[in-house]
Amino acid sequence: MKLYVRNMACESCKIVVKQEIEKMGLNPVKIELGEVEVKEKLSEKQQKQLSTSIKKAGLELIKSKDGILTDQIKACIIEYIDNINRIKNNLSDYLAEKLNYDYAYLSSYFSAMQATTIEQYTIALKIERIKEMLVLDDLTLTEISYKLNYSSVAHLSNQFKKVTGLPPSHFKKLKIIRRKTIQQL
Repeated sequence: MKLYVRNMACESCKIVVKQEIEKMGLNPVKIELGEVEVKEKLSEKQQKQLSTSIKKAGLELIKSKDGILTDQIKACIIEYIDNINRIKNNLSDYLAEKLNYDYAYLSSYFSAMQATTIEQYTIALKIERIKEMLVLDDLTLTEISYKLNYSSVAHLSNQFKKVTGLPPSHFKKLKIIRRKTIQQL
């Protein structure tokens, strides 16, 4: 049985979901960002139990078909950013290929459901990654620019300042993590 999980954005989320499924005596077949497959068919009671147990980690089972595609798009964008230097396609081609929909459809659907564009959402995620790398990884702007596939440090700096109101160098000096969770984006 396939289940869809909102806010599943990292390896830690996968681990939490796997542990909760196994605690229930179920057998996970596949666990990916936003999607879980178990061998068994879950009853309503089991689905509620799983939903309650993963909610503690900020995760949530999705029942609405609308929410499923939106979360799949978000999960693919996160995956794309995490692997940006290994993926040969641009984001639009990557999303279309991964989700088997025309990009124009995905784009208009996402905008209608989220009141933001895929591009704006992607930029917001990249800015949060930049903040993380500046504060936690102590990387230089050149290193971050390369890791996130920016065309130049100037492009990264301009985008960062446009979104946050601060230049990255000033943000780094603050040493205060002003990050948003994925759920807040």
